[in-house]
Formats: sequence, structure tokens, C-alpha cells
Amino acid sequence: MSRIRRFDHVGITVADLDAATAFFVGLGLEVEGRMFMEGEFVDTVIGIPKSRSEIVMLRPPDGGTGLELSSFIQPNHEPGSPDAMSNELGLRNVCFEVDNLQGVVDRLAADGYGLVGGIGQYEDIWRQAYVRGPDGIIVALAQRID
Repeated sequence: MSRIRRFDHVGITVADLDAATAFFVGLGLEVEGRMFMEGEFVDTVIGIPKSRSEIVMLRPPDGGTGLELSSFIQPNHEPGSPDAMSNELGLRNVCFEVDNLQGVVDRLAADGYGLVGGIGQYEDIWRQAYVRGPDGIIVALAQRID
């Protein structure tokens, strides 16, 4: 039986590729590459004929699982719910472990990105918060308590 070899990336479609890229670079991800995608290969894979998009691939400094941001040029992107909550079907958040949760939350707040709820603590193990980023993307930030 064939098995998954590794978790490569998560893809998120955004309206403003530059703003979303800046948000995630600000969190510490690094741009691995940026390019346009079009042609028979991508049309076949995504099932949208004559599509054209621009993508940015980001990875953490350790080279782990990537984040692919994509913005459609053709056809136009379809708006999702920018205020989607955790109980709505679909991909709801992408989580990053951070060293200083309060510091990251404060910096994001200064950039206009607010908490979805509050900062919670699970036993003496984790502190976590949800921040709503560009295009309503919920970013979970978790700090291990040592």
C-alpha cells in the first residue's frame, strides 16, 4: 500500500498576494519562490480551464511544511466569508508555534490584525490564540509553556 511520504504544504487563495505575503513573512516565514501558474498542467489539476494565478511559496526557517499563497488573475477569485468561525466547514486555521505569544499578538494588533477570541491556556502546557489575518485567514499561534 502506498503511503504519504511527508506533509509538503497548505495552499490558501488570497485576494492581495503582497499583503498576505507580508503578513506571513512578518510571522517569520521565508519566501521560497514566487511565480505565475498557468497552462494545461494546472488547468487539469485544479479543474478550471484557462486559469492563471500567481503563487508565493513560504517555508519556516527550518525548512518544514510550506504555505502556498495563491491569487487568481483568471478567473477572478471567489470571495469566501472573511468572518468565518471555527465551526464552519472547511479549512479553518493554520497554526504556528511561537516563542513569545503575547509579543506576536501585540505586534499583529499594531498592524491591524485582531484576536478572534482571547489568549487561552491549556493546563501548564500551551498558551494559544487565534488571530484573523488577511482575507479572514485564521492563524493559530501557540506557545509551549516550559
